[in-house]
Amino acid sequence: MATTTAKSARSQKDDAVTTGDLEKDIQQLRTDMAQLVSHLKDMGGQSGEAARKAAGERIEQLRGQGEAALNSVRDSTQELEQELARTVRERPFTSLALAVGAGFLIALATRR
Repeated sequence: MATTTAKSARSQKDDAVTTGDLEKDIQQLRTDMAQLVSHLKDMGGQSGEAARKAAGERIEQLRGQGEAALNSVRDSTQELEQELARTVRERPFTSLALAVGAGFLIALATRR
């Protein structure tokens, strides 16, 4: 019986150590999880900043492309206007006939 009692005492001691170890492990796990959550929040903030920076750069790039396209259209319009003015000066009667013909066609199209 002494053997059984010794085994029982040893078993209780092992259980106490195991329970204590589990409690320590759980506490360490909680600490590690808190650190992990903190690191993930930091990474999320960095990713958000990187995404905002990339979006800002893309917006600036698109704005530059839009301004370039607008300037190109503006230049083309000015060239067309100058060419039209030159043509009207060189051939005023032809220009007048074309204007009257275009007006007549527009009037027919809108009358229906």
